[in-house]
Amino acid sequence: MASDREDFTLCGPSHLTDLDWANENHQRCVAACLVQGIYIVERDRQLQRQGSQSLASPWWDSFHFKLIRHLIDDADFSIFGAIYELKPPLQQQDITTVGSKAPRYVIAFRGTLTKPDSISRDLELDIHIIRNGLHTTSRFEIAMQAVRSMATSSSSSVGASNLWITGHSMGAAMALLAGKTLAKTGVYLKSFLFNPPFVSPPIERISNERVRSGLRIAGSLVTAGLAFSRTLKQAQQPQPQQQLQERNLSEDPLKALSLWLPDIHVNPGDHLCCEFIGFFEHRGNMEQLGYGAGFVERMAMQHSLGGLLMDAMGVSNAVDVQEPVHVIPSAKLIVNRTASQDYKEAHGIHQWWRDDQELVSNIYMFK
Repeated sequence: MASDREDFTLCGPSHLTDLDWANENHQRCVAACLVQGIYIVERDRQLQRQGSQSLASPWWDSFHFKLIRHLIDDADFSIFGAIYELKPPLQQQDITTVGSKAPRYVIAFRGTLTKPDSISRDLELDIHIIRNGLHTTSRFEIAMQAVRSMATSSSSSVGASNLWITGHSMGAAMALLAGKTLAKTGVYLKSFLFNPPFVSPPIERISNERVRSGLRIAGSLVTAGLAFSRTLKQAQQPQPQQQLQERNLSEDPLKALSLWLPDIHVNPGDHLCCEFIGFFEHRGNMEQLGYGAGFVERMAMQHSLGGLLMDAMGVSNAVDVQEPVHVIPSAKLIVNRTASQDYKEAHGIHQWWRDDQELVSNIYMFK
């Protein structure tokens, strides 16, 4: 039996009757609905809903998109993403071409589906995110190949300027990692990331501001200390010339990423993503304390404390070979300050197309 939350006519953005692509709120609503479309198209597949019984297509048809390709996991064959193409009516095509802020294509990724046909594989991917190993998974390789081929296409109708990427929860982590990978090569994509996981204790949920600040400073000092120790240890070991050259090319990965400004949407009531709020605020506070504190924070934010502890104890942690997925130097952070009834509501995708939410945005630029 279908849930009312899957039916576009019952819970979709009914207020969005006159779409303005220059309106950032409208952009957010459409991106969230396209992600919802991936959730529903996978549920249609699982429940064998076809024809008039399927519920997915209104989530993109309502905004004149066409789903042109499913992205399918090679392990459980679930649909985890899709590529959409904007197909506006003929009378609107003149305002959705040159100079418009409308995308020509959107690649969207869903998050974890707690249903029997997909839960096992999705939880496996969630664990990879916790272990900082999402980049080693076949699902991400499929996603990355799709994003890269669209973003770097020589066709005038594709390319980075005509492409958006978006995702929710685990799908937001996938979109974030894909966006970071391309940003390091100088390709910057318009990105809408909804409730992306931040792999850290949810310090932001602690009500006492002094306790929050103290815990974050302590965490930065410990992480930076372990990272510096590991760097010294690695420097003392002989390494092939190729590895030395690769290290020189990526001495400051944060600087290479700093020009990319993804839209990150978080809710303080969601313990999986709320630490993004403290992450950016704490970084600013550390930089204000002076160069030394700023250096400590830059060192800390590029490493996973869990991975460093495992390495210090001699436990193999082969997947921890790059900065954590959630580390992003610059971002537009959109915080939903509307009180949530529970975690499910705070983490849900539905909040991001509603028009009754209190959204506060701040832009954080890496210096």
